[in-house]
Amino acid sequence: MRQYLAITSRGLENLLADELKELGVEDPKPVQAGVKFKADQELIYRCCLWSRIASRFIQILSEFTCNDDMDLYLSANSIAWPNVFHSSRRFVVDFNGTNRSIRNSQYGAMKVKDAVVDHFVKKNLPRPTIDKDRADLRLHVRLHKDQAILGVDMVGGSLHIRGYRRESGGAPLRETLAAALIRRSGWTPDKPLLDPMCGSGTLLIEACLIAANIAPGSMRHKWGFESLIDFNADVWNTVKAEASVTGKRGLKQASTPFFALDIDRKLIEIAKANARRAGVDSLIEFKIGDAAKLQCPENFADGFILSNPPYGERLGTEPSLIALYSAFGAQLKQFFPGCQAALLSSNDELLSCLRMRAGKHYKIANGSLQCHFKIYDIAVREEAENANASGREQQSTLVAPDFSNRLKKNFTKLAKWAGKEGLDCFRVYDADLPEYNAAIDIYGEFVVVQEYAAPKSIAPEKAKRRLTDMLRAIMNTLDVESNNVILKVRERQKGKSQYQALSKQSEQFVVQEYGASFIVNLQDYLDTGLFLDHRLTRRMLGQMAADKRFLNLFAYTGSASVHAANGGAASTTTVDMSKTYLDWARQNMSLNGHEGVRHQFIQADCLQWLEKATDQYDLIFIDPPTFSNSKRMSATFDVQRDHLQLLSHLERILSPDGTIVFSNNKRHFKMDIQGIEQLGLNAENISSKTLPVDFSRNKQIHNCWLVTRNK
Repeated sequence: MRQYLAITSRGLENLLADELKELGVEDPKPVQAGVKFKADQELIYRCCLWSRIASRFIQILSEFTCNDDMDLYLSANSIAWPNVFHSSRRFVVDFNGTNRSIRNSQYGAMKVKDAVVDHFVKKNLPRPTIDKDRADLRLHVRLHKDQAILGVDMVGGSLHIRGYRRESGGAPLRETLAAALIRRSGWTPDKPLLDPMCGSGTLLIEACLIAANIAPGSMRHKWGFESLIDFNADVWNTVKAEASVTGKRGLKQASTPFFALDIDRKLIEIAKANARRAGVDSLIEFKIGDAAKLQCPENFADGFILSNPPYGERLGTEPSLIALYSAFGAQLKQFFPGCQAALLSSNDELLSCLRMRAGKHYKIANGSLQCHFKIYDIAVREEAENANASGREQQSTLVAPDFSNRLKKNFTKLAKWAGKEGLDCFRVYDADLPEYNAAIDIYGEFVVVQEYAAPKSIAPEKAKRRLTDMLRAIMNTLDVESNNVILKVRERQKGKSQYQALSKQSEQFVVQEYGASFIVNLQDYLDTGLFLDHRLTRRMLGQMAADKRFLNLFAYTGSASVHAANGGAASTTTVDMSKTYLDWARQNMSLNGHEGVRHQFIQADCLQWLEKATDQYDLIFIDPPTFSNSKRMSATFDVQRDHLQLLSHLERILSPDGTIVFSNNKRHFKMDIQGIEQLGLNAENISSKTLPVDFSRNKQIHNCWLVTRNK
C-alpha cells in the first residue's frame, strides 16, 4: 500500500472522497484541493481509469519541511530515483506553489530537476533527459508555506482530457468539473436529462458515460505509471479488460433519454462529433433550439435539466443574456413543473433573472471564475395545466401586464404607420409608464432597449426586477428572439454621450428611411448611427436641397448628407471631427450611389473649420452637441452660451438666398432672437414640424430652427 494524492478543484474534495470510496479506497482524507489515500497497484490503476472528478493522481514519494531552496534540493536528491524510473525515460517537473524563500515556481522546478539529475550522475548512471513536450514521466511538487509534497504523476497529464473533445465552443467546461456538477446536482441515471444550452455537449456526454458505466479514461492511450520501474502490465491489462467489458455491456443496456439543444447549429454539430468519439452518440437526441422557447420533450416526466448557460462578467456586457435567462426561467416554470434544474453561472444576477428560488446553492470554481451552482425544484403551478395552449401569449399576460398592453397597442399602431412611410426603424415606447423607464426602438428584426438610469430613490433590486420583467414582456409581445434584444443604459441630458464606444462587435446592417439606405450598428456605440428623432428634418433637407450647395456640420454618420444628395444637391460637404464617423458617412453616401468630387468629406473640429471657411453654401445643416470638452477641441463648447457666435460664422459663408437648419438636443434651449436680428438673420422655430409621430410623447427631444437672412 502506497500513499497517493488525488488532485481536484477547491470545493470538490468531499465529492472526490466519496467517489474514491466507491472505487474501493478505504479512509480517504480530504485536504485542500485534493484527497490523500492509500492503495495497492490494482486499486490505483482502477482509480486512474475510473475517476471522473480527479484531475491527477500523485504517488507521494516524500513529504518534507521546505524553508528554502536547499531544503528542496536535499529532499529531492535523497529519493532513490533509479528505483522509481529508468534513466532512459524523459521527464519534466511540474511545480505548484511558492513561499517566502522560493518565490518562483520555475526556479523551484529547476532545483528539483537538478536534484534528480545529480542523483543519477552520483550513482554513475546515465543522465536522464528533460523534455517538456514529450515527457514519459511528470514529477509533481506541491508547496504550501513551509510544507512540500514531492511525487510522481501517475497519469502523465490532466484527467480532464478524456480524448473525445476535439472542438468546443467558447469557455467550455472541463470534463472533470462537468462530472462533478452531475454528481453534485443529484441526478441519477434513471431520470431523463436535458441540456438546453449544450454547447459542445460536455455535460451530457459525461452523464452518458455515467449512465452506460463507461470508464472516463478508456480513450487515453498513454499513462505516466507505465514508465515506472514497478509497472505491472498484467494487472493493468486486467483492469482495462474489465472496464472494456463493463462499458460495452452498459452501453447496450442504457435506456435513459438524453436531450441536447443549442441555438447554434455549429455547436450542435460539434457536440454530435464529440459524442460520437465518446461512443455515446446513440444515447442523445440532438436538436437546434432556443432555450428562450424551450418546451418539454416527450418522455420527460420528472426529468432533470442540467446546463452551463452563457454568462457575462457584468450584467450589462451581454444584454441579450438578461432576456435569455428571464425567458428561460419562464419556460421552465411553465413547461417543466415537477422537474428539477441545476444551473452553473458566474453571475448570480443572471440566475436571479430566472425568478426561481434555489433549494440548494454551491460555490464552485470554474478555472479562475468563482461560479454559483444552483439546484431548483420546479413547483407544479396551476398555469402549467395549460402549458401546451398559447404558451408565449399566456406569458405576456402574466408578466408586466400594464407594460405589455401599452407596448402592444403602440406597436400595432406604429408598425402600420412605419410600413406606409417606408421606415425600417421607429420608436415604439418612450417611458410611457414611469415604472418601466426605457426607450424602445425597432430596427428591422431587432429591438433596442435603452434603459434610463433609475433614480436613487429606487432600490437596485426593484429596478433590476422591473428591467427583467420588461425584457420578458418585450420578447413575448413583439415575438422577438432573445439574441435580437439589445440593452443599453443611458443617462438623460448627457448631450452626445452616444459617441462613447461600448464594444467592437461591428455587427452592421442596412435599413431604409424614406427611400434612403443607411448602415446602422446596434452594438458598438450607445447610439446606432441614425438619430431617429431627426427623421423629418432629414427628409425636409432632401426636399430643400435641389441644385443647392449643401454643408453638413457635426455630421456624425452623414445621414443628412445622404438625403440632401438624394434630393438633388449640386454638392455636399460633410464635416466631422471623428475619422470613424466620417468613414461611416462615406459608406452611407456610397451605398446610395453618391461618389465623386461633388461630395467632400472633411475631418476637422467644426468650430475651428468654420473660423477659416470661405466657400459659400446655399443650405447648411448643423446639429452641434449640447456641451463638449473634447481633448481634440481647442476650447469647451456650450450650445446655449455659444450658439450666437456659431451662427455669426455661418452667416459669413451663407449665400444671399441661403438657409440654415439649426438643430440641437438641449432641453429648454432659448434662441437669442435679438442677437440673431443684429446678425441680419431671422429665426423660425420649426421644432413641432420636425417631431415625428413616434416621438410625440417627448416634445423636447430636440429643437429645430429655420434661419434665413432678413429681407
